[in-house]
Amino acid sequence: MNDPLSRPPVILVHGLWDRNVIFDTLSAYLENLGWSVYRFDLIPNNGKLPLEKLANQLATQIEETLDPSASFDLVGFSMGGIVSRYYVQRLGGCDRVRKFVTISSPHRGTWTAYATRQPGCMQMRPNSEFLQDLNRDAASLLGKLDFTSIWTPYDLMILPARSSEIGIGRQIQIPVPLHAWMVKDPRTLKVLASLLSSRPLSCNV
Repeated sequence: MNDPLSRPPVILVHGLWDRNVIFDTLSAYLENLGWSVYRFDLIPNNGKLPLEKLANQLATQIEETLDPSASFDLVGFSMGGIVSRYYVQRLGGCDRVRKFVTISSPHRGTWTAYATRQPGCMQMRPNSEFLQDLNRDAASLLGKLDFTSIWTPYDLMILPARSSEIGIGRQIQIPVPLHAWMVKDPRTLKVLASLLSSRPLSCNV
């Protein structure tokens, strides 16, 4: 169970207005179980940059941190899940990612994105051109990954909450009362550790 040789590193990607410190609880939990965990800050974190620019930041940080031949598991929270999807679907991440888990990510958009006209936020609106493009080939690309979406029906940041369901891979509902608590709730931590421990599907199936 705690053999580090069976545990590829885990990359954690934060959401809008967050910093990597939001993963303090999750990182400590996974590290205690034997994972090596890496988390980076996406700058700026306020939606000012388009999401593809943040995805390129993520790609660069991964290249600078991990061995080029190393596979890893990818976990994206909220906006971080969409940034991670761009990395996987458009920047070649599928060739390296072993497990891909999103937590409370607006795969089909969120109405709260209408509160600002920042480019990255506008890309998370329902039916945005950005999301339509990602969702167009999601089944053929994410369908080849060991992909899971974890979400809560009580989410007031992702509206409607079922936007986190994408119909690909596993869809796991955990009744956490607040969006930000999703990466701290013991139920989420337990489910995530179980997902990362299980045998992966091949990206090249």
